[in-house]
Amino acid sequence: MENVSPENQLLKNKYVLHKQPEVDVAARRTLAHTDEKVPQDPLARIQNYLDRFHEITDRTDPRDREHGLDAAKRLLYRKYIIKPDEIPEGYFDNQRRLARELGHGDIEITPQAREQLTEVIIADQKSSLDLWVDYLSSSDAPYSDGLKYYTLRSVLSMGSYDKEKGKFSERAKGTVKPFPDLNREALAYVLDALSKKYKGYDVDLSKIEETDRPQFEKLLASENFPKLYAWAIDKVTPATAEELSATNGKWVKYDQNSDHMPLVKSLEGHGTGWCTAGESTAEAQLQGGDFYVYYSMDKAGEPTVPRIAIRMQEDRIAEVRGIAPNQNLDAGVEQIVEDKLKEFPDGELYKKRVADMKTLTDIENKVSEGGNLTSQELRFLYEIDSSIEGFGYQRDPRIEELRSGRNTDQDMLTIFDCEPSEIAHNTNQINESTKAYVGPLEAGIFTTLQRYGIEHIYTKFPEGRIKFDSVAVGGKDLNQLQRELSENKINISSYAEYMMRTGLSLTAGQSQNLDIVRLKVGDLGLPDDYPTTDKIFKRAKELGLELCPADLGPNYRLQYKDQPMDDWFYVGMKPIADSDGDPYVFLLSRSVGGLWLSYRWAVPDDEWNPEYEFVFSLRK
Repeated sequence: MENVSPENQLLKNKYVLHKQPEVDVAARRTLAHTDEKVPQDPLARIQNYLDRFHEITDRTDPRDREHGLDAAKRLLYRKYIIKPDEIPEGYFDNQRRLARELGHGDIEITPQAREQLTEVIIADQKSSLDLWVDYLSSSDAPYSDGLKYYTLRSVLSMGSYDKEKGKFSERAKGTVKPFPDLNREALAYVLDALSKKYKGYDVDLSKIEETDRPQFEKLLASENFPKLYAWAIDKVTPATAEELSATNGKWVKYDQNSDHMPLVKSLEGHGTGWCTAGESTAEAQLQGGDFYVYYSMDKAGEPTVPRIAIRMQEDRIAEVRGIAPNQNLDAGVEQIVEDKLKEFPDGELYKKRVADMKTLTDIENKVSEGGNLTSQELRFLYEIDSSIEGFGYQRDPRIEELRSGRNTDQDMLTIFDCEPSEIAHNTNQINESTKAYVGPLEAGIFTTLQRYGIEHIYTKFPEGRIKFDSVAVGGKDLNQLQRELSENKINISSYAEYMMRTGLSLTAGQSQNLDIVRLKVGDLGLPDDYPTTDKIFKRAKELGLELCPADLGPNYRLQYKDQPMDDWFYVGMKPIADSDGDPYVFLLSRSVGGLWLSYRWAVPDDEWNPEYEFVFSLRK
């Protein structure tokens, strides 16, 4: 059992969690697995219950951990995400009213429109809930398990934020609203105060206006998360437009293991959205490495406005953050980041991100001035040649904002240099003049696409892009593969190493180029929200694809060295069983730690997220 956290008292007081059935089940499980009886102490029983989540969050392999989190999210979806039949009819009535007010007349909500609106509601709820789960399970959230449980449980009961009233509504059954926005800085204020309260420390009220202190003390005593969080959101003040227009300033370095309070104080009241504004987070991050902040000039000509943060983990860059939405860089500071990154050995890894942010800013400025975008600029905006990489924890919202105001069908004609008749939308329309395909994947479609040499293939433009590549497989024995992977400093998980030793049958001299296809599970056209391994592999064969040979994983890992940061996908292959008979497939990824050859459990009836990607080989 992990050390018992004093914050568990919060869960005892607020939820009487130590007496709940799930805590009893966790105690019996511990006894069965370890032959150790959990003490009757309420805080220890709560901690034992919370410790079970470490089985997922403490997994060393990033994608194995992702698989566990995905399973946990699906459990939350089933319980807390609205079902199609729960959407009130009043919502669709409201859509009709809005359409009329916008001058569209009396419109009919057709079954197809109803289905599309339902999909949007559900997708928004899932993505907003994912933000909380992903953050609370990450190393960026250095809070106790008790505080994380308290936060997530509270968020699941919260409705929308009323900015005028400064409060959250209660989450009602049948609500179509997404879950609350995640403001990391506001959350840090709340959880820091609660942590100090239960650890017996004095809560620092110096950062709060004197007139606001009685209200905050009352809220803290109530331990009402929605009210505390709403209060913190209201008190976080973003930089003014005038302050953001200035880019001259200076970098300040906060040394590893130094006092974290100067860093915390420098961020107070600036609304950066960085979790580093919280004392616990800042202390944990400085224990991991140095921290750099770029401050631009305020109205008095002093460098006090935080604009950019570079957090180190030992001698590597862990993250680069700005103060734009989702912690992306705000316009104008890209060159400052580019110049600074030259000082770090791994700064080159972030070069594309800087270039992409510069290009995106140029396009944004051009559009705002009424300029027309060139074919090359459109290719960039629609990510035809590569994904747009930013510095935020989510995609730069400007991408979708710029796309939403455009005529996508017209842009496709410019990008693909073609006429409308040269874009096919089903297999019957494909002919010698076809330059692009945008439509569903139907049985045998890849054989047809190969026959006509069509390069641009989408299930939906631009997000449903199907990617192609060619890989040299065969011709290398196990020792040669292991040696090359080591020479290229590829990270190999223990199970992937095992898979190579036991599952690769390679014969030198039989090298060949294999054409491969990369696509999302959701692009396969299966009716299941989370299809099984068997269904995915069967559908791939129906479309004209084949499973890849086992050695494609390590060979493609050696070839695909310019894989973008945070990119990952699985190899569609005959799974390799471990000593217990459990089947696994290879996983290729890139993270802050470098390039990875890893693995993923793939039993026949295991379910897969529709956003996960596979590579298959093209049938010859």
